[in-house]
Amino acid sequence: MMEKTLAEYREVMRTCQTLFANKTRDYGTAWRVLRLSSITDQIFIKAQRIRSIQEKGVQRVADPVKDEFIGIINYCLIALIQIKLEGKTTLEMTYEELKPLYEQAVDETIALLQNKNHDYGEAWRDMRVSSITDIILMKLLRVKQIEDNEGKTLVSEGVKANYQDMINYAVFAMIKLNEK
Repeated sequence: MMEKTLAEYREVMRTCQTLFANKTRDYGTAWRVLRLSSITDQIFIKAQRIRSIQEKGVQRVADPVKDEFIGIINYCLIALIQIKLEGKTTLEMTYEELKPLYEQAVDETIALLQNKNHDYGEAWRDMRVSSITDIILMKLLRVKQIEDNEGKTLVSEGVKANYQDMINYAVFAMIKLNEK
């Protein structure tokens, strides 16, 4: 089953990376100006829209829910890249400069997925997409609290682990939506 999951995971990530590459070529790296807290809020907006649509059963803006999950994945990867680039003031970067950072963040997140999937036995496959959305929102509230505490935690994972978890849950949602 893990091989199937990895193949599905990599397919979702290819879609995300293609969009990231094209948007970088269209817009540059304007996102480099964002603080982590602003990226967290952008992810929150996307997750909140998904939940709102799930609860109402109707949407008025045509953008598909799948696109919001892709946005969550890419903004979480942007956050991980920002963490790596902390202290660097260069705002404009080419996609070619960003590609290895993006791919490294994806590789680290896939490694986390493999470890957790081993221990949890792919329990996510039996979850509802609405529950996955709620977990992403919970992780976002955790990140906001950590940010409000200036990054300090007593016993909890830091923001990096939470961004990685959100990526994995958003990928799970995409896999489940693609199965329908």
